[in-house]
Amino acid sequence: MSTIQRSENATFDDVCRLAIDIGEAAHGYGSSAARIEAFLCRLTAAFGYLGVFRSTPTEMIFAFQEDVNQPQRTYLASMPGTGLDLGKLGQVGELVDALEAKEISVSDATARLSAIDKTPLPWGRLANAVSYALCGAGLAVLFSLGWWDVLAAGVLGLVVYGMVLLSGSFGVRWAEWLPLSSSFVVAALATTARLWFPELNVVMVVVAAIAVLLPGYSISLGLIELVSQHVVSGTANLMSGLVYLAKQFIGAWLGAGLASILLPVHAAPAGTPAGQQWLWLFMPLIIFSLCIIFQTLRRDLLPAAFGCAVAYGGTLLGSALVGGNLGNLLGTIVAVVFANLWARKTRRPTSIVLVPAIVLLVSGSIGFRGMAALAAGQTAVGGQQFLQMFVVALTIAAGLLIGNTITKPEATL
Repeated sequence: MSTIQRSENATFDDVCRLAIDIGEAAHGYGSSAARIEAFLCRLTAAFGYLGVFRSTPTEMIFAFQEDVNQPQRTYLASMPGTGLDLGKLGQVGELVDALEAKEISVSDATARLSAIDKTPLPWGRLANAVSYALCGAGLAVLFSLGWWDVLAAGVLGLVVYGMVLLSGSFGVRWAEWLPLSSSFVVAALATTARLWFPELNVVMVVVAAIAVLLPGYSISLGLIELVSQHVVSGTANLMSGLVYLAKQFIGAWLGAGLASILLPVHAAPAGTPAGQQWLWLFMPLIIFSLCIIFQTLRRDLLPAAFGCAVAYGGTLLGSALVGGNLGNLLGTIVAVVFANLWARKTRRPTSIVLVPAIVLLVSGSIGFRGMAALAAGQTAVGGQQFLQMFVVALTIAAGLLIGNTITKPEATL
């Protein structure tokens, strides 16, 4: 990596300010702590300065030095939380590449960073709404539910998207209530729908409809960061994911319970499950829907979808040869290897390909079903499913470590 001449671009203060802005942007767009820290070290080294960085879900610490003989300058930033926008994350990565190639000045980079934040979504609201619906319906097929369940999960996926839009309009305070309010509304509507479709499996329909919001990725990321010795960030992500999952379960429990009290709802035997051959149609729809929901740019859509397909194929192969947990391990390894090779060739952020693949494998739905079983008095089943969530998360963490050993990752977001 070539070093940018300091005098040609900006002062030490300008570089510090730019690094802070880029770090805060990458944090808000969903990059992990380890990737942000390595990426900022690469950026400051390109300007010939020294930097030490620490990132957690709620704050970031930036420390800069002009050289080893100068005092360290430290900046602490309070972060409102993380989102997940792979399109903007990719643009931030390109911005740093342009800085290193001396194609853009520091002042222009600051202006472009502000423009990236205001960039409209690469996919319109209609595409996002359809993606939420297809993701819910496809997961209902994956869970071997009946066709009425598939239809209900798709419709309720649209309801979830509507509530996501509302949370974005009303600000941070409303977003904090999103896990509880969305699951409450979805569970109440699913229970009410039993008046006309008594065979609906309310629990699994709710899981399929809110699956996009389930915090399985946050829980897995927390365990991954703990294994990588990012203790503070890992603990925060793990606890944040568990609290989010608890809010979703409480909302669903209250919604279903209130609807059952107010309405004469009667259960009926489950309907005939959709045949697993339908997964050949619905699994590609789930994959492309996830990529769109995470705002993957159009030019990155096919590589991201292929990464998901590779991960899912590795999971199926591993499960057939050994067992379910080792299937998740193999799926994660092949996804990481592919993502690292793709990032090395394209100089694009690894997260663009890796995050949708990991989300496809994560264990949030298992934890939700475990809580539902515990609430229904099925202590043994609920406890087993809840523990299985952590087992799946640990296998994913192991897969990431092994995959990064096989192919060394680049310092990308």
